Amino acid sequence: MKTSKLLMAMLSAAGLAMAGGVAAQTMSKEGHDGAYKSAESQYKMDREQCNTLSGNAKDICVEDAKGKEKVAKAEADAAFKNTPKSREAARIAHADAVYNVAKEKCDDLAGNAKDVCVKEAKAAHVKATADAHVDRVAADTRTTSSEKMADTRREAAEDKRDAEYKVAIEKCDALSGAPKDTCVQNAKARYGKS
Repeated sequence: MKTSKLLMAMLSAAGLAMAGGVAAQTMSKEGHDGAYKSAESQYKMDREQCNTLSGNAKDICVEDAKGKEKVAKAEADAAFKNTPKSREAARIAHADAVYNVAKEKCDDLAGNAKDVCVKEAKAAHVKATADAHVDRVAADTRTTSSEKMADTRREAAEDKRDAEYKVAIEKCDALSGAPKDTCVQNAKARYGKS
């Protein structure tokens, strides 16, 4: 499906950008404050441009503007604090922004296609936030033990699997009768559900 490939490409690119940009260098307090002011100014300009649009296009534009501001502020916090937790928060802010825009884009669809689009957006969000959490636990050397790291990875894998299962079940809803039953049984078998 086009939507899922596009969404996954956006999140992959976003993750790569976040992984490189946040941890690159530390920021002074003045730089941090300047980044906040810049993010707020950029939001106001982006928001004004959204006013020229209407309908769902405007909603998408507004979510994009909000997301950019939140990400810019979270990245500034991460660069200023330079901690694994602040870098995780920046990655989660980015995942939230991508998710919120993706949900708005799903509003252009209807019926099961919309439901699947929303579930795919949620699954991509769960994956991105789980990966950010695993990376933070791995980077946080003060509290990381091999047992805690294994637990964190297991929980992240379970969250991802549950989100993917929900997408598969939602796709089955487009079917009826025996094909739907087969689809549901296959999804349950694939994702270890009873």
